[in-house]
Amino acid sequence: MRILVTGGAGYIGSILVPELLKIGHEVIVMDNFMYNQTSLLDYCHDEKLAIIRGDARDKKIIPKCLEKVDAIFPLACLTGAPLCSKDALGAQTTNFDAIKMLLDLCRNDQMIIFPTTNSGYGIGQKDKFCTEETPLNPISLYGRTKVEAEKIILEHGNSISLRLATVFGLSPRMRIDLMVNDFVYRAVNDRFIVLFEGHFKRNFIHIRDVARAFIHALENFDEMKNEPYNVGLSDANISKIELCAKIKKQLPDFVYLEAPVGEDTDKRDYLVSNEKIEKTGFRPEFTLDMGIKELIKGYNIIKNTKYGNV
Repeated sequence: MRILVTGGAGYIGSILVPELLKIGHEVIVMDNFMYNQTSLLDYCHDEKLAIIRGDARDKKIIPKCLEKVDAIFPLACLTGAPLCSKDALGAQTTNFDAIKMLLDLCRNDQMIIFPTTNSGYGIGQKDKFCTEETPLNPISLYGRTKVEAEKIILEHGNSISLRLATVFGLSPRMRIDLMVNDFVYRAVNDRFIVLFEGHFKRNFIHIRDVARAFIHALENFDEMKNEPYNVGLSDANISKIELCAKIKKQLPDFVYLEAPVGEDTDKRDYLVSNEKIEKTGFRPEFTLDMGIKELIKGYNIIKNTKYGNV
């Protein structure tokens, strides 16, 4: 197939694009390279890869990108609550307005696989798993823009929405501001962390399993289309304290404490069921422990914080 990946040089795209090339797809990456990343340089020799430097909001560029394309993966996004709070206009125009424009310009027969976030569940009910039928209640601008974009994409049809758990793992366009990546970075470099509201829970997924989920959705598109799917590790609905305990098993000198006062600005707290996508045959291959081990190794290379989104 010929696949357009907007934001294809980002954290997820830098893992996903090489996997698409490896299995024979032609890929057009459209990215504005806002982080000056060089994550796809190793693949520029591949004749199946085309790279267009541009902004997903640019109505002059998008129609050219869409020509003769079979599938669209709209990854271009201002990702994360802190970044969206810092640039509210950019969040609205990139995360929602650009998606609306894309839907207006694309053909009805072009498949769309969209990454949204299970942070749209906001604050879940205690001991009750959020399914794809659970009402969405995003508590950040980031969550709201992604939920609104998912709504119009599914209404458009010929589409799949992947509600990703909190992603972890190494990428050529690294992010250390994601929870697992951040906690392991602190454990390696600072050897301690102070937690606020450490009982808050969420679900997690390795970045390479995210790439596998996109390919699974593409290969099973007709059976899965026009539905949202939670994508996470079913054995990793855990709290921040439980995550720290897992890290400590691999880094015994790591110390974690929970502050008796104070609040976390990120109020997300929920359990997520991934049963729906598992019934389609998808199973993650990378465990949380494998990801922690990988990150510890990677942080022997990365020694600064330029890899965050903010």
